[in-house]
Amino acid sequence: MKAFFQKIKKLSKLVSFIFLVVITFVYAMFQGGFVSWFLFFSFLPFALFSLLILMYPLTDFKVERTLNQEQYRAGDRLIGTITLRRTLPFPLSYLLVEEILPSNLLFSQQTKQTKRLLFPWFRNTITVQYALDRIPRGEHALTAIRFKTGDFLGLMEKERLVELKHTFLVYPNYTEITYKQHENKFDQGSTSSNMKLVRDTSMTVGVREYQPGDRFSWIDWKATARKNDIMTKEFEQQQSHDVVLFLDRSQPSSFESAVSYTATLTKAVLKYGSQVGLVSMGEDRSVFPLRSGEEQFTSIYYHLAKVQPNSKIGFAKVVEMEIGKFQPTVTFLFLTGKLVKETVESFEKLSHRHIHLQVIITKDEGARLTKEEQIYIDLLKRRNIVVKVIYAGHTTETISEVS
Repeated sequence: MKAFFQKIKKLSKLVSFIFLVVITFVYAMFQGGFVSWFLFFSFLPFALFSLLILMYPLTDFKVERTLNQEQYRAGDRLIGTITLRRTLPFPLSYLLVEEILPSNLLFSQQTKQTKRLLFPWFRNTITVQYALDRIPRGEHALTAIRFKTGDFLGLMEKERLVELKHTFLVYPNYTEITYKQHENKFDQGSTSSNMKLVRDTSMTVGVREYQPGDRFSWIDWKATARKNDIMTKEFEQQQSHDVVLFLDRSQPSSFESAVSYTATLTKAVLKYGSQVGLVSMGEDRSVFPLRSGEEQFTSIYYHLAKVQPNSKIGFAKVVEMEIGKFQPTVTFLFLTGKLVKETVESFEKLSHRHIHLQVIITKDEGARLTKEEQIYIDLLKRRNIVVKVIYAGHTTETISEVS
């Protein structure tokens, strides 16, 4: 329907153009005299230019788009450069160039507008630059560039939409914090760590196949030679300092802060040698088993760049379904943007199982705890459950480890 109306509009402009040429000529013929013929010949150059605009092919333009970075973090500045090249040096009185933004980027602040009016005239190469500040986390796709030109009087207008797809990820922002085992807390700005090993390497209880993240010193060379496959020693686990993160995707409240702090904790735990896992349940089921190393961070970080609060089941149900799949000796961190009754009841049940757990409530900038959440926090603390509230932009809060 829209294409039909556009055709009608173009046809009406063409009819109007022909009518103006005819009416000025008829007026000059019947009226005669200097004034009427002067009016006709004065209008004639504009009419000829409009006719040339009608004949000029916009397909002569070759369009390119480049971005200033390959990877972004939430809050970064995106600078896009649109370059148009042509071979025919036709004088264009104006050229309107626009980057078609997806809905998730429409509300980003534009310090340089994505829609620009230029006066190229005979130039063969035209460059337009735009800037989007504080781009949001997520997967974004730039799909098309539109440009439009016409004559001086607006009698003739031509428009072309060039499909040029460019997909990029904006990763969550995170803060560098340090896990300090000897102080039993996460603390920003610290530089030392006396973390004990997760396993007692003096007591070997068996061998197993090599897994990513296993240390080189754990390889059992005799078993490797017998099996013709890399085998590592399995040690008795005395006390685990591994961490499993549960991300609440059942509600959008302060979700961006929860994602950002999940990335922060993942980086901190992995940086100092512990293993980390993640349970993220929404329309997709994403469970990352306990691993260590940069590869684990890359996998989780990539997931956090695309994750959305689209879970059809409550966070309490997710916790009950997935927590039994991990060893009870690990530390469980539950990240949520809002405490609700069902989730609190689930945490109370877990407190009787003597497992290590913490509840982290994240809040966006300007958001505050509700009276209901304050009541729930007091209730959890009476059950000896550690509860921390993290506000966006205030990452100096410490996260004490459950002992």
